[in-house]
Amino acid sequence: MDLEFDKNHIWHPYSSLINPPPVYPIARAEGVRIYLEDGRGLIDGMSSWWSTLHGYKVPELNAAMQAQMGKMSHVMFGGLTHEPAIELCKKLVALTPTPLQKVFLADSGSVSVEVAIKMALQYWQSQGKAGKNRLLALRNGYHGDTFGAMATCDPVTGMHHLFASQLTQHLFAPAPRPKFDEPCSDEDIAELQQIIEQNHQKLAAVILEPIVQGAGGMRFYSPEYLRKVRELCDRYDLLLIADEIATGFGRSGKMFACEHAGISPDILTLGKALTGGTMTLAATLCTDRVANGICSGEAGVFMHGPTFMGNPMACAVANASIELLIARDWHTQVGSIQSQMERELAPLKDASGVADVRVLGAIGVVEMKQPVDNRTLQESLIERGVWLRPFGKLVYAMPPYIISNEDLSCLTGAMVETLSAL
Repeated sequence: MDLEFDKNHIWHPYSSLINPPPVYPIARAEGVRIYLEDGRGLIDGMSSWWSTLHGYKVPELNAAMQAQMGKMSHVMFGGLTHEPAIELCKKLVALTPTPLQKVFLADSGSVSVEVAIKMALQYWQSQGKAGKNRLLALRNGYHGDTFGAMATCDPVTGMHHLFASQLTQHLFAPAPRPKFDEPCSDEDIAELQQIIEQNHQKLAAVILEPIVQGAGGMRFYSPEYLRKVRELCDRYDLLLIADEIATGFGRSGKMFACEHAGISPDILTLGKALTGGTMTLAATLCTDRVANGICSGEAGVFMHGPTFMGNPMACAVANASIELLIARDWHTQVGSIQSQMERELAPLKDASGVADVRVLGAIGVVEMKQPVDNRTLQESLIERGVWLRPFGKLVYAMPPYIISNEDLSCLTGAMVETLSAL
């Protein structure tokens, strides 16, 4: 493998080509392990950025792709349709909260957020309220790297401050204070409520990551807070956009994180785990109210249409992934992972360099008091047969649901051993 060419010519996520970080050559992947070119196997504690729910080289997913490839790998979705897309949309409508009845298939998570934002803006324009053209987002939130999505990320922790002058200026409320197992008082929601009261005439929607704030801080917050946001949106006639790209398909312990609060958004975005980590695909769902409102307006149509929208191979493997998720009793798998991570990461609560340890569903987070040295820490974890990608003060694990108790203990053990020494 020509790593020198990689170093000199290939840009990796959030990396420099002047002083590139090390990259590790992967030859293959199977089960919960990715295998380096030298033969070493690493337990993938990241599920390839939260996507490979069933692990790698999954026979059912490979078979679905191969079968679809024999029919057609792609066909435009404009004016045409096909069985994999229809079946996938049936599954998504059935799995998501009942009010979500309309499905827009997109290319990636960031694009699904762009679609959601455009839906909200076009909805209000179609209602003769073009002045409702701003969003209210949460501090510590993260929604993607494209321009519309960047504008809704926390301007400080969202990694996009360099582009601040080019982004639409939205409004931001404080990050939710109450933790997952805490009640939410009127005081906890007061500043968000005040922003809505003072600005609802120009606000199209509230956009948030339900229950779990991901790349903006890996924070878990109170379901009661989410319920109160839903109530405020209803009271002041705002749409609610729930970004479940990271949390969808069981990761938080519920099929969708909104279920922790028993609420339904007006618009829902999905991605990452939708195809079980095999191909890029995303979806944006909305209510009849939103869809009918958009289509009754000036344009008469929703103004978006990606080239690879509804890709048949991606839809086919997404169908297989959802079927496998349900057949394998994901709820029991995730519950077992949560219990084991809570137990095995607990010793880090007493480590001098650790600020907090928290677990929800198949998400285990260790927050350090100081930022970690990613390069040194990753090397130490690799020596212990584990792959994680820390950032800032956060070292977290989101393993595939199929991980065995033994492999999970190896993963948590490596975290405890390396972080206790910091």
